[in-house]
Amino acid sequence: MLSHRQRVARVRRLALRALEAYPLVDQDLRFIADEENATFRVDATAPDGRDRFLLRVHRPARHGRNVDSAAAVDSELRWLTALRSGTDLFVPAPFRTVDGQLTALAASPDMPERRVCSVLRWMDGRLHAAAPRPVHLRRLGSVMARLHNHAGQWHVPPGFVRIRWDWETFFGDTMVYGGVGAADVWDLLPGELRRRFARTAAAMRPVMRNLGEEADNFGLIHADLHLGNALFWRDQIRVIDFDDCGFGYWLYDMAVSLWELRHRDDYEDFRSALIDGYTRHRPLPPGGLAHLDDFIAAREVAFGLWFTGTAQVNPDFRAELDQVQADISRSLDVLLRN
Repeated sequence: MLSHRQRVARVRRLALRALEAYPLVDQDLRFIADEENATFRVDATAPDGRDRFLLRVHRPARHGRNVDSAAAVDSELRWLTALRSGTDLFVPAPFRTVDGQLTALAASPDMPERRVCSVLRWMDGRLHAAAPRPVHLRRLGSVMARLHNHAGQWHVPPGFVRIRWDWETFFGDTMVYGGVGAADVWDLLPGELRRRFARTAAAMRPVMRNLGEEADNFGLIHADLHLGNALFWRDQIRVIDFDDCGFGYWLYDMAVSLWELRHRDDYEDFRSALIDGYTRHRPLPPGGLAHLDDFIAAREVAFGLWFTGTAQVNPDFRAELDQVQADISRSLDVLLRN
């Protein structure tokens, strides 16, 4: 397993190769994170002047073992482009290559497998994930509803490829986490946690089957819309990190927003605020919030599998794995009793 410094140095060399495809000069490249994708802040001069950008080096098989990564990232950026042109929502602006493409392929001597890379215009703003208030959830609910409204009427273009957040993706062997197939990640779980995950999977099968995949319950969602991906800037909310976007249940988007707040004493205030903001722009799905906790439990499983798989290749995750798994176990104990 490479050290953090070795991983950063290796992916930085590839990032510099990727930037050769873009009309950017006088580049200053600064590492941000190496979690799901490797990300860098880039200060550079573009044809329209000096600006700041986000460079992403995308992990292979990020969107499922049989999905073309280039097509998946390109599709994410096509939705962002449509949101920017068809709504007043604030989302990142894709920055095209010299050849006018939304993505670039890059490799380096120590990373010979070509990686899909993309560049977005930087978005400033303040995060409130560490000290949230209900007003932040109310505003987040408003943005989410408008995202869902757009997704519900947008005609998906030919060749659009994104994750399907269905039962198989949550609980089967579709995904790859940290280079480990989902079925193998299940085998890495402690026995008691694996049994809790299996109970959640069994409970969600009839829930998803009964909800179905009609447009009133299911559509194109952000799938990671919590306060860590919402930048507050004056009177705006800027939604970032569409890397998980795909086709799923509207209710799952709501569950993700509430997932990390579930254990607070004032959770009901946050829950009410999110729903209030949402219903100002869009009605709740049929059946209302009856299955909200079920989807929060599904989120716990998805997060647990992702974290466990990533810990196999990332020592920072490895150091926190036992605590994260213990926290998920306690959460599922509560959710599965309800």
